[in-house]
Amino acid sequence: MGMPTEQEMKDALAEAGRMREQGDDPHHVAKALLNLNYRVKGLEKVLEAAELFYRSGQSVTEHQKLKKAIAEARAAMERSGAVEREHFGLE
Repeated sequence: MGMPTEQEMKDALAEAGRMREQGDDPHHVAKALLNLNYRVKGLEKVLEAAELFYRSGQSVTEHQKLKKAIAEARAAMERSGAVEREHFGLE
């Protein structure tokens, strides 16, 4: 199975949005697609920040950008899934 093209993904997300708005999502496929797309966008930012961090010689500035991207991705995942995390005072 290959990745969907940009247009295919755009069409699928539009249809998923329509399905959710109209309450036509009996198997929660549209909800899952929209949620996963939202989460993937955040994780793509983490990947981009991590790559920049390593290419930059692991500078302090890039490290802060990476930490921020990770925090934003984690927050997005928690918002979208109502996940609660344990805090151990390590952050």
